[in-house]
Amino acid sequence: MDIWEAIVLGIVQGLTEFLPVSSSGHLQIAKEILGVTILDNLSFDVTLHAATVLSTIVVFRQEIVRLARGFFSTHYNDDMAYVLKILLSMIPIGIIGFTFKDQLNEMLASPSILAIVGAMLLLTAILLALTHFYKPQPKESISYRDAFIIGLAQACAAMPGLSRSGSTIATGLLLGNKKTSVAQFSFLMVLLPIIGETFLQIMGGEFAVSETGIGLGALIGGFLASFVVGYLACRFMIGMVKRGKLIWFALYCAVAGITSLVYYLIN
Repeated sequence: MDIWEAIVLGIVQGLTEFLPVSSSGHLQIAKEILGVTILDNLSFDVTLHAATVLSTIVVFRQEIVRLARGFFSTHYNDDMAYVLKILLSMIPIGIIGFTFKDQLNEMLASPSILAIVGAMLLLTAILLALTHFYKPQPKESISYRDAFIIGLAQACAAMPGLSRSGSTIATGLLLGNKKTSVAQFSFLMVLLPIIGETFLQIMGGEFAVSETGIGLGALIGGFLASFVVGYLACRFMIGMVKRGKLIWFALYCAVAGITSLVYYLIN
């Protein structure tokens, strides 16, 4: 992989991480189109995810500082409760990450990856469409129960093609939570899992050039592209959720899913 291919993949990751269209699915489609082969797909994908996590931290820096202060307060408060809910939501993805890491990496390298991505994109489209037609009674805040259910949705989105932000935002909305609250919770709940996975891979030496099959320059280029585009996409997506325009993403995912399945069948 050369630096320009890495930058293109970084742009794809940054753009699709926050849009409910599946960043992992689009990364696999982009790799197929570019003809890119990476020895360790998961390590490279985690690198790009780490860049979008950094962009999330920049966008929500004020909220993160406030939550950190509240969490380390000596008295129970709303900010402490919010952080505890985020920690609760992380349990399912943590279990999936530790238990099925090798299987997920094998799936990313599978010859049938485009078929899997296509099917999961169609499932994403269904979830997003449901939020357009089903309007439950609104709630004042995300409960601990809802936080765990949203966490289960995030764990399911480990499947390539099933949008993480789409699954978590759609699940939160279907549970009756407010659009703005769900969007912020969805973006914040992924921070620690990605940071933790990145740290573990660095400590395990999995980001060595010999392991990933990608040069340092390309790795940096992909990271920077993912960060810059991710920052812009994050701010854009917050506004889209507020305006309730997720149905258009549902239509896009349906088209992308069908296209991916057709491409797989004819090749």
